[in-house]
Amino acid sequence: MKKLLPLVISAAISGLCTTSAFADTLAEIYSQAKDNDPTLLNAAAQRDSAFEAINSSRSTLLPQINLTASYDYTGANYENALGNHTMDSNRLTAGVGFSQELYNRASWISLDTAEKTARRADSAYAANQQELILRVSQAYFDVLKSKESLEFVRAEKKAVARQLEQTKQRFEVGLSAITDVHDAQAQYDTVLADEVLAENELANSYEGLREITGRSHANLSELDTKRFSASRPDETVQRLVDQAQQKNLSLLTARIEQDIARDNISLASSGHLPTLTLDGGYSYFQEHNDENSYHNEDIGSLNLGINLSVPLYTGGKITSLTKQAEYDYVAASQDLEKTYRTVVKDVRAYNNNIVASIGAIRAYEQTVVSAKSALEATEAGFDVGTRTIVDVLDSTRRLYDANRSLANARYDYIISVLQLRQAVGTLSEQDILDISASLKPVTNS
Repeated sequence: MKKLLPLVISAAISGLCTTSAFADTLAEIYSQAKDNDPTLLNAAAQRDSAFEAINSSRSTLLPQINLTASYDYTGANYENALGNHTMDSNRLTAGVGFSQELYNRASWISLDTAEKTARRADSAYAANQQELILRVSQAYFDVLKSKESLEFVRAEKKAVARQLEQTKQRFEVGLSAITDVHDAQAQYDTVLADEVLAENELANSYEGLREITGRSHANLSELDTKRFSASRPDETVQRLVDQAQQKNLSLLTARIEQDIARDNISLASSGHLPTLTLDGGYSYFQEHNDENSYHNEDIGSLNLGINLSVPLYTGGKITSLTKQAEYDYVAASQDLEKTYRTVVKDVRAYNNNIVASIGAIRAYEQTVVSAKSALEATEAGFDVGTRTIVDVLDSTRRLYDANRSLANARYDYIISVLQLRQAVGTLSEQDILDISASLKPVTNS
């Protein structure tokens, strides 16, 4: 898809930031979420930890150097036939040693595995970024959806209240029966209950947004329905599936998991292989005895050698670990296949959702027009006595239900487009910026 939404993007990215006089934009809320969302911050920490683990694995391939030193002092008094004597003894020992692996297959495999683990963590972090884009958008448009629903309920309440008042007036002059008043009152009470539920839904939607950003939001920029339009993706479904095979982050992570599982087989079987190390060092020993100078020593020694270690028998442990790694590889391969099937299903399903949303939007647009005309005709019929108040109330409810359904279909379309881009693997922050630029700024009252 060349563009996320076929909306006219006139605002520059630098103009997305609004002053305190305006409502929060989608771009601003996403920026707050990036800095405060625990899930994304957790993934970032795990990614950094995984990359640091590469240094830990590489360290085993580098020389290991150790310095040791000790000093002992012994003072003793003793008495013999010649008199009292004092004997002081000083002993100094120092040394430096090093060890360098010449051949250890396991160390190289561990380094390769650490690098792949870091790639997996990086892929997981990128996937969490895409998921955050989707979660922020979903929470944001849930608020707008709830807000519009509340506005339609209040508009319906106003219309029903007017109809109730007219019915009471008609009853007072004998033009309507008391049952008409009761019907109108019942409908008005129902709308009052709907208003309470809609207000609660809006409050909960704001809480869902606060959970992600860690901040409260009083008002949001709204969808500009006059500039909104919906169209199908430019690519065919098969083309989208092909892109997903290359770019989907869940699929990429599963492939890396399979590679790591394959390396673990080599790591386990390397336990049968010999290891070769170069070891060396220099040691110094000095001892000074005040009583007997013949015992004084001053010795320095240098040693260098190659050590070979060959595992002959480990009780079957290495064979067992190798088989276990092979089973883990089979499991990772099946996880990869499962992920692939899920990705294909998601791409096709989200594409279908887009097509369905477009059809629903067009149908509901016509439904709103028809429902409005039907309400006007029903009210005219009620005025001349050919229609009842129940007919008017039903027509009123159908009109506002159609308006709510149309609004929901628009938001469902936007979310479906984002979900498809996530499944394909092309969802990015630019999508957030594009949508945010197309929203209608709302001045806080």
